[in-house]
Amino acid sequence: MSPTPRRILVAINPDASFGRNQNAGRVVVAALSSAGCDVTALQESSVDLLRLSLRRALAERPDALVVVGGDGMVSLAVNELADTRIPLGIVPSGTGNDTARGLGIPLGDPAAAIRTLLAALDAPRRVIDVGVVRHGGSETRFAGIVSAGFDALVNERANAWRRPRGKSRYTLALLRELISLAPRRYELSVDGTSFSVDAVLLSVANNGSLGGGMRIVPHARVDDGVLDLFTVAPLGRLRLLRFFPKVFSGTHTTLDLVAFRTLRTVRIDAPGIVAYADGERIGPLPIDIEILPAALHVLI
Repeated sequence: MSPTPRRILVAINPDASFGRNQNAGRVVVAALSSAGCDVTALQESSVDLLRLSLRRALAERPDALVVVGGDGMVSLAVNELADTRIPLGIVPSGTGNDTARGLGIPLGDPAAAIRTLLAALDAPRRVIDVGVVRHGGSETRFAGIVSAGFDALVNERANAWRRPRGKSRYTLALLRELISLAPRRYELSVDGTSFSVDAVLLSVANNGSLGGGMRIVPHARVDDGVLDLFTVAPLGRLRLLRFFPKVFSGTHTTLDLVAFRTLRTVRIDAPGIVAYADGERIGPLPIDIEILPAALHVLI
């Protein structure tokens, strides 16, 4: 059993001062302090500033890092913790929380998530896989899913708009992308075997869901040592709209137009697609993805 973490960093989402979870960071810090931990809270006005503060603090080799936020905060932590063996704890308070969902951390209940975190301080460490995306000479690690299909196109369009704010921007971007919906020809190299596929959706999953509960690969596991390639064959606009509710429920897996394939490495190329990993922009295809087994220690 690993020693109980006592010097703990708590990184708080810069947007956590707003909305119904605005006090989550303060409550997490108080709970850990009451448990006898030496807590350093990090909260900055932007993600870029938080990244710099976190990098400096991690250089002091704390016993653990806890993030308060959603998948964007988890993505930040996963990349800063690369190869450190410092365990990661998560108190989900974002809009997506798909990594927490895959780990079985309580959602929509910060108090329950904090209780889970406190119990994990004295428990054996769990170790999970992460993926790494290589693009243009840089590397990005991800705990969840890389998107390189229709959902990535929606993300790219929504991120280019300043208005409206919130979820409605993504809804409008989705409707706009539907107008020009067309399948793409993907050139893939999976574990050294090359082939082409026509698809409207293509993702590479370490975790089972994205987008706040879309269970695109419900059988994916974060500690099985492989990634899962998910593709959806060409289909029309109305059928795609009817398809999405099945993805949320995870009942799409037996449809003929859906295909899954396990892999350890994959190269993806297609024209006009910008890839996203855990909701964070990577860049235009091509990209190379690899699984890093047992690469991240987590408090759960």
